[in-house]
This record gives sequence, C-alpha cells and structure tokens, in this order.
Amino acid sequence: MDERIVTAKFTVEDAQVESLRPRYLHEYIGQTKVKDNLRVFIDAAKLRQESLDHVLLYGPPGLGKTTLSTIIANELGVQIRTTSGPAIERAGDLAAVLTNLQPGDVLFIDEIHRLSRAVEEVLYPAMEDFALDIMIGKGPSARSVRIELPNFTLIGATTRAGLLSNPLRDRFGIVSHLDFYDRSDLIRIVRRAAVILGAEITEDGASEIAKRSRGTPRVANRLLKRVRDFAQVAGEQVIAHQLASQALGQIQVDSQGLDEVDHRILLAIIQKYEGGPVGVETLAATIGEETDTIEDLYEPYLLQIGFLQRTPRGRVVSRLAYQHLGFPLPNQDV
Repeated sequence: MDERIVTAKFTVEDAQVESLRPRYLHEYIGQTKVKDNLRVFIDAAKLRQESLDHVLLYGPPGLGKTTLSTIIANELGVQIRTTSGPAIERAGDLAAVLTNLQPGDVLFIDEIHRLSRAVEEVLYPAMEDFALDIMIGKGPSARSVRIELPNFTLIGATTRAGLLSNPLRDRFGIVSHLDFYDRSDLIRIVRRAAVILGAEITEDGASEIAKRSRGTPRVANRLLKRVRDFAQVAGEQVIAHQLASQALGQIQVDSQGLDEVDHRILLAIIQKYEGGPVGVETLAATIGEETDTIEDLYEPYLLQIGFLQRTPRGRVVSRLAYQHLGFPLPNQDV
C-alpha cells in the first residue's frame, strides 16, 4: 500500500521534490527542542574543532529524520554518506563504507535497527575508538588487524527504537525523539512549500491541508502538490479553503487525514470484532496487511488522534472513531 497519498513512507514522488527540504537549521520548521539542542551541540563541536557526537534520531516516518541528518552535515560543513541497515548485509559492507569516509564526515544509516548483530559488532569499535578490527585468515592462523579510521559522526535513524540493542543505543551521545507536528507548524511548512512551488495559497487553504496531513510534513507537501494540480486544472489562481477541501475530498483524504486504508482498519474492528479488542495479527490477516506495516505505518497516527487504543488483549476502537465514522456508540466502554 505504498501508493497511499497519506503514507509517511518515502516515495519516488518525494525524491522529485528535494527543493522542498530545508538545508539549514534556521530553515527547519518545528521540532523546536530537538533543533535548539542540536544547535548547541553543533556549535560546541565546531568551537572545539571536533566531530559531533554520534546522533540517534527516532520517531514515526516522515517527520524529518533524513532531512535533519543532511542539515547537521551542512551545519558542520562536511560531506554526508547515506546508507541503510538492510543495505549493509555483511561486516565487509560496513568496512567498505567506513574506510571511504573523510575526516569529520557524517555517516547516515537509516533503519539502523535492521543491522545484523555481526555488523553491529564491527560498528562498536568504529563508534568508540574510530577503528576497525578485521579478522584475517581462518582457524588457528587467523589474526586480528586494527585499521584506524578518521573521526566521523554516525547518525542513526529508526522508527522502532525499541528494537535497537542496548550496546548500540548506549554508544550514541545525542538521542533525539521526533514527534508529530502540530497544525501551526504544518501551516508554516505548507506555506513555505507553496512559495517554492510557485503556488499562491491563503491561510485557511494552508490550514485545511495541514489539518489533513496527519501531523507529518512529508504528507503535507504531497497533499499540497495534489491540491495544486486541482487548482491549475480548474483555472484557480489561489488555493483557498473551499478548493483545498474539495480537492482533498476528491482524493479520499477526510477531515482527519484518514484515507481508505485507515477506514478499512477501523471498520474491520467495528464490524467484524464489535469494536475490539482484537489482536494485531488477526487484524493484519483480516485486512490483508503485514503486522509490521500496521504497527509502523498505520497505527501511530490512529493512536495519536485517539481513534485506536492498545490494550493487553488487543486493539480497541475508541468512541471518537465511532463518532467520526458515523456509527452509533457501543454499549460497552471502549
């Protein structure tokens, strides 16, 4: 279901609008505490002429972890090398990346929770001592060779911090959690993106897009592009509230930012399991999705807005969701 317009996952379309990404901290909107703390840590590292401590960024997808990593490299004035946990299959893959780093470089590893244990073992001395311990040969003749590395900053990003091993988590000096954005910050993001895209938008038009953006800048930018399409075809010079509302309704993004998949999840629990509780594995089988997809992509926002609850016995739909979908409230408390 990566085709969902409200998915927080990175899509090919998102890669085509790199110009919308802020490049420096002063351009970055939202996540104020994280941004302010990073400013202090970056400035201090530059004053000491040292590499920045290793950084762990965690939180739901689409909130700016990759963007922040690029910003950190830009603020430090160094190059960034990007890879991901699944792409580093063997210790040798990691060694190849690390030995190509220049002094002070930033190495960004997305989905760092998916690194194998064997790769993690190689990463520990690299993070602590800026060195690689490589085994040469096999059996009794095997010996360890240490390769010195330039000082670098590792930035790890994950949507599932709980899956990180304790030894890996403990080696990050800076740990920052990114949370969903409030509407005021999303309005600013939409208006900034509209300027870059050359689209004129009113405050209430931006507010309508922000309201349906699921607290996620990536979704907000995507919805803005679709609304701009409707405006251009309709010959409208300005994106106002009514146009934004009609366009978003046309592409089945409702007033709370829910789409057809979200409705299927909630309706399955209401209609087939009497509002819950229902186990996530059972729910996944019912709607034809993977358990991890539900937990990583669909549930966070439904939990955030209070439409879904996790209980020891499973998922339960809340009264707010019943009201939003127009169903009569159940007799039992949910």
